[in-house]
Amino acid sequence: MPLEPFNNSASLTFGVELELQLVNLSDLDLTAASPDMLHLLRREKFPGNVTPEVTESMIEINTDVHTHYTELLAQLQLIRDTLVRAGDKLNIGICGGGTHPFQHWAERRIYSKPRFHEVSAIYGYLIKQFTVFGQHIHIGCTSGDEALFLLHALNRYVPHFIALSAASPYFQGVDTQFNSARLNSVFAFPLSGRAPFLLRWDEFEHGYYAKMEDTGIVKSMKDFYWDIRPKPEYGTIELRVCDTPLTVERAAALSAYLQALCRHLLERNEAEPAEDDYLVYNYNRFQACRFGLDGTLVHPRSHESMSLREDILTTLRRLEPHAEALGSLDAFEDLYPVLHEGSDASFLRGQFAASGSLEGMVDAALDRFRKPVR
Repeated sequence: MPLEPFNNSASLTFGVELELQLVNLSDLDLTAASPDMLHLLRREKFPGNVTPEVTESMIEINTDVHTHYTELLAQLQLIRDTLVRAGDKLNIGICGGGTHPFQHWAERRIYSKPRFHEVSAIYGYLIKQFTVFGQHIHIGCTSGDEALFLLHALNRYVPHFIALSAASPYFQGVDTQFNSARLNSVFAFPLSGRAPFLLRWDEFEHGYYAKMEDTGIVKSMKDFYWDIRPKPEYGTIELRVCDTPLTVERAAALSAYLQALCRHLLERNEAEPAEDDYLVYNYNRFQACRFGLDGTLVHPRSHESMSLREDILTTLRRLEPHAEALGSLDAFEDLYPVLHEGSDASFLRGQFAASGSLEGMVDAALDRFRKPVR
């Protein structure tokens, strides 16, 4: 169908989607419990929205649209508490993390929804392997042109969000040696990666999208699995590279970082985005996935190599005036320790070392999700 017009939003409003794991508390494997969980949650007032995901071992929660970090954080905490209570009633564990460390994709069941069966028919086993868990952050844009500008201006900062959110070191029972193995599953899809370099919504809508639709490959924006994609029905851009963090507090902090970064970029004090910025994009993305905060970036303009950890630290400090103006300095206080103590991927590896088992790692993730972080 033709792409709907861009539904302009208030600039820098934001919202969060989190894909969460449903865990059997007996063996700590994933469990096909989303139909029961969704049925229970429909019977009480839910502080946001909860929907099924492609397999029955996962759910997705969505916040409302927010302007301030404190409001977003409060709603995420309320959602978490509601989910934990529902899980306790059903004897189901709920946790974050980008992958479950030892589940087997062949055992997953597709949720009974027409679109999920349609994509399963197209992509085969890849859909069951897509039982991975991400955080998506939406940023409101005043126009389609602004959305495309932000989408491309953010290209050099995408590794920041991969490294800070990394929470998928294990997959299919093996330490992958990646900090974010989840994105390897996403990259298997033919319409993944980066968006085409266009800065005018009219060219995107009536040129690129219309041509893609005419090929028969694309029916809606949902068919694109890009790292950042525009969402015209919401009037947003959607950052999709983050693993689901182990806590909602970390999820809120990452969202506030993106909001402050977009505020900075909209001041247009950085060089305008260009197609050649993407010459180093896949390399930088790989470095963040593989090595996390210990990765190395190549700057898209100067071609200088730099420490990813140091680049994040420098950026956080540069953005503090924006965070102060937005009321989100407390969020930065949650992110600074990550640069010294390590990401959730480091935490999970530490739990495996301490417990000696993958089950012990899952148990630690369950405990970390349900307990408020102060």
